Amino acid sequence: MSQSQQQPALSKCPGCEEPPAAGDLFCGACGYDLSAVPARPGDRPTMAITVPPAAQEAAGAEAVRWPAAAETDSSDVPAPVHRPSDLPGTDSGGRPLAEHEQVQEPEQVQEPVGSAPVGSAPGPEPLGGPEPSAAAVRHDDRAAPDAAAHSGDFALAAPDPRTAEHAAAAAAAPAAGGKVCVACRSGRVDPDGYCENCGHAQPRERDHMEQELDAVAAVSDRGLRHHRNEDSFAVSSTALPDGSPAVVAIVCDGVSSASRPDEASAAAANAANESLLESLARGTHPQQAMHEAIVAASEAVNALAQEPAGAMEHDAHRHQNAPACTLVGAVMAGGLLIVGWVGDSRVYWVPQDRSRPTARLTEDDSWAAQMVAAGLMNEGEAYADERAHAITGWLGADAYELEPHTAAFKPDRPGLVVVCTDGLWNYAESAEEMAAAVPADAQEHPLRGAQVLVGHALDGGGHDNVTVALLPFAVPPQGAGSACETV
Repeated sequence: MSQSQQQPALSKCPGCEEPPAAGDLFCGACGYDLSAVPARPGDRPTMAITVPPAAQEAAGAEAVRWPAAAETDSSDVPAPVHRPSDLPGTDSGGRPLAEHEQVQEPEQVQEPVGSAPVGSAPGPEPLGGPEPSAAAVRHDDRAAPDAAAHSGDFALAAPDPRTAEHAAAAAAAPAAGGKVCVACRSGRVDPDGYCENCGHAQPRERDHMEQELDAVAAVSDRGLRHHRNEDSFAVSSTALPDGSPAVVAIVCDGVSSASRPDEASAAAANAANESLLESLARGTHPQQAMHEAIVAASEAVNALAQEPAGAMEHDAHRHQNAPACTLVGAVMAGGLLIVGWVGDSRVYWVPQDRSRPTARLTEDDSWAAQMVAAGLMNEGEAYADERAHAITGWLGADAYELEPHTAAFKPDRPGLVVVCTDGLWNYAESAEEMAAAVPADAQEHPLRGAQVLVGHALDGGGHDNVTVALLPFAVPPQGAGSACETV
């Protein structure tokens, strides 16, 4: 449907300025011909720009040739494109902008692949080539479809946001050896742990940790609900005075309600590990060495509370209670399995022959364990209570009394020692459930087994930090008997 041009109505006579009656062709006062309507203006009020003169283009360097970009790069996203600031600009008369008027790029930013260096060529040539003389260019709906080609106007299009993002990412690409963002896979990570391209916070080093030695492996993960990993572990090996090997695994769980639980768990794990390595190499009995290691870990955590009063003035709540954590450890030395603990982290025994009985080798320092030990509740009732996981023993300056627990076992058959925090055993509480979660080849591939167990906790909900260490225990078969024997 076409639209017709409608003659505008007149509010007063152009001759005598008297208001005419509706439908009058002549003014009733002076006889002015009201049909003589002034012609429509020949232009619309638009902004006009000029095209750079051809003479100035000829005096400069050759026109810019935009290199073709590859379809994709190594990150499988559109390759970077040129930005307007990659080339020198010109004013409306075609003159190069003064240096202070140029768009300033951030210092030490890598240029996108294939871009022309600044100053290598004048501004890009209009798509249709330069016009012989400057002329006004209209930007309105009356322009012909090919007006851009004949007017010298630039054909502008909205940028592809994905391409623009990648161009920025390429500009901030990390230098060789720099850390790459785990989110966009192209931006450089700044010292504060954030991507300079997309702003994504990077995982901290402790969010997921793995370590494997010849006879022990451990994995720790932040989980799905916590904002940081407050668990820590230490695995190591040494030689006894007779040259036989000794393997150590320590797992610590920071108490979330205390201040700096992540520091407490790290300090305890490191102190206990160092104490065990020194004592075992000196010939101390492994069970005594474990007791001394727990005491050393307690002292290391206590020391965290002895900071100057002004050290935490910026946070009025951090000094309200002392750093605290739990600890559980296992040592394999001289055919013995020694376990030690304070808190509710656990050690399980899973025989290589799954037809043999499994066992939990530790007792929790928790409200639920106390209720069961006192005969006030059965295990199912106690652990269903909301107070079940309230611990009654921990390492820290505000602990009531340090009571290290140690026990020695002499397994008579090969098996796997599982040392873990409650972030794992909450999803495999009984010994049978833990054995079912342990993969069949964990004896030969402990790191893979630890990864599977962490995945089991994450699949179950990952409500807490998850840490597990696996120690394969290899002994020659010695006939029938119990899975482990307390010395």
